[in-house]
Amino acid sequence: MTAFTVTRSTEIAAPAGTVHGLIADLHEWRLWSPWEGLDPHLHREYGGPSSGPGATYAWKGNRKAGAGRMTISAVEPDASVDVDLEFLKPFPAHNHVRFDIAPAGAGVRVTWTMTGETSGLASLFGKIVPMDRLVGKDFEKGLAALKQRSENTGAGDA
Repeated sequence: MTAFTVTRSTEIAAPAGTVHGLIADLHEWRLWSPWEGLDPHLHREYGGPSSGPGATYAWKGNRKAGAGRMTISAVEPDASVDVDLEFLKPFPAHNHVRFDIAPAGAGVRVTWTMTGETSGLASLFGKIVPMDRLVGKDFEKGLAALKQRSENTGAGDA
């Protein structure tokens, strides 16, 4: 097994509550998640409360989208969201995702971190293409979309 951490940050000129709301409600991920466009026929299933701890989002899609499930495990209002992430396809994996939201400048700084371990074929693949290189650009794309959506929502342009 090989442990990994992928982390990216951005500053967003919007209130912490606006940003937190787009992260803590898994229905809102359709507006900013970098993976939403991978399969136009993606099957989504939501469960539990509409947002916050216990909220779930399961997906099943084409080879690019894969299949998996997210469960919000903890929330600190306007400060953080923890997500239990389970991939079923293309490689089985269980990772922890955390979003930290902290005051910065005219808004907030959002840090998106994923930690986990790779094993078997995924571990071998990780030696060739490290997880940071594999998903880092996706995190950057997602944070840019979250920034755009938060700043537009914060300005009342949503």
